[in-house]
Amino acid sequence: MLTHSELVDRVYEAAMLPELWPSVLADLSRFADGDGALLFTIDGGDFRYVASEGLDATVAEYVAAGWPARTDRAARLFERQHAGFLTDLDVYTPAEIEDEPVYRDFLRPHGLGWGAASAIVVPTGDCLIVDVERRHARGPVPPEAVARLDRLRPHLARAATLSARLRLQTLRGAAQALDTLGLPAVVLGGQGQILAMSEACGGLPPGLLTEGRRLVLGDAGADRLFALALDGLGHEDRPSVRSIPLPAGEGREPMILHVVPIRRAGADLFAAASSLAVITPLTRKAPPCPSVLEGLFDLTGAEARVARGIAACRTVEQIAGEFGLSRETVRSQLKAVLAKTGLSRQSELVGLLAAGTLPGVV
Repeated sequence: MLTHSELVDRVYEAAMLPELWPSVLADLSRFADGDGALLFTIDGGDFRYVASEGLDATVAEYVAAGWPARTDRAARLFERQHAGFLTDLDVYTPAEIEDEPVYRDFLRPHGLGWGAASAIVVPTGDCLIVDVERRHARGPVPPEAVARLDRLRPHLARAATLSARLRLQTLRGAAQALDTLGLPAVVLGGQGQILAMSEACGGLPPGLLTEGRRLVLGDAGADRLFALALDGLGHEDRPSVRSIPLPAGEGREPMILHVVPIRRAGADLFAAASSLAVITPLTRKAPPCPSVLEGLFDLTGAEARVARGIAACRTVEQIAGEFGLSRETVRSQLKAVLAKTGLSRQSELVGLLAAGTLPGVV
């Protein structure tokens, strides 16, 4: 087992190299006489974690079953606002533990059920929890182990702060890199919170984007689609609009906001980016070709052909005759196009697509 001094050095190494956290957590668990350790954050429905080897499969099952939203174990830890580690018996009475579903239905069936954890607030506003878990058969985490963890907590807090600041700087650099392309872009967290913006966003018309904890679009309909897109990022089996029309407004041409998912590493807890929102303006030219429409709105080839036909003011009957399809098939494809573009009427689709195409697209 590592000494206190050796473990402190390892913690600061992980602050600079996040891929080291699983092995450092294993060292931390042994230091506290535990059976596994993890770091995690909860932001709304977004649960991010990294765990020591041996505990990672259990935590993955815990997340997949939706337990983070089904227990107040973390919430009770937050409420105590204690600058140290607390055990389960510090935040629950023995009777409450017996009645709490997460202990009865998940932790104990997996051989766990005792732990010591500490909440640490990092500069991004996220609350990071360091949690050492112990097998239920071994009994509660002993006071001497909690004391050892308390001595480490200031170093864990500083390491978390350092990691968060380094990550934020990386995100700002990524957003600034997009300025070379002249694209307005916003790096977003899992709940749509703004982590970084490119300088090109400053040239957008007033009221289009609202900075705050969450990015808000100036158009109510577009903002509803944006919320659905964010929700869909965490559910790959759930279809969602990823390219959102921003209608023309006073002094503003129509635009498209693309929500691009960022697949992060499991150890990337600090200010982790969930998506990139990129805005592309439309110019007054012919309707986009099918391949462009496919890329813009995640349309199938058949749906893109129907969209282009509608944009050219052709009727459903004319499109059906041109491609040898039934009217019912074309209507079904048109319905899918409207759903994917977030529109409700055929006239809105004509207005959007007839307005133009992306810069440089002929």
